[in-house]
Amino acid sequence: MNQYETTIILTPLLSEEVAKEVIAKFSKLLTDNAAEIVMEDNWGLKKLAYPIEKKSTGYYHLTEYKCSGEVIGKLEVELKRDERVMRFLTISLNKHAVAYNDKKRGGAFNKKKDTAEVAK
Repeated sequence: MNQYETTIILTPLLSEEVAKEVIAKFSKLLTDNAAEIVMEDNWGLKKLAYPIEKKSTGYYHLTEYKCSGEVIGKLEVELKRDERVMRFLTISLNKHAVAYNDKKRGGAFNKKKDTAEVAK
């Protein structure tokens, strides 16, 4: 099984509850097809780099999971069919990206240096 990461941008016209329901729908689709969800991260409402469908913001959600390649096709078909999804991107993670994500989740990059170390 390979490890993948999918980022979804939902339309900002949705309420917070509806956005969570949409994300739950896609998470259920993954788990129903024998995918193992490693991590989910809801980034919330963010400003877009450029307007999409005359909208300047969108709900961002990131899901990292392990599954076989056939599941990706099913997921992307459902994402394309859902009118609430403005954009999505699925990438395959290699061993270096998986190791980086594990370190990031462990907090290796967020630790602040001691003041004694900074003074040196």
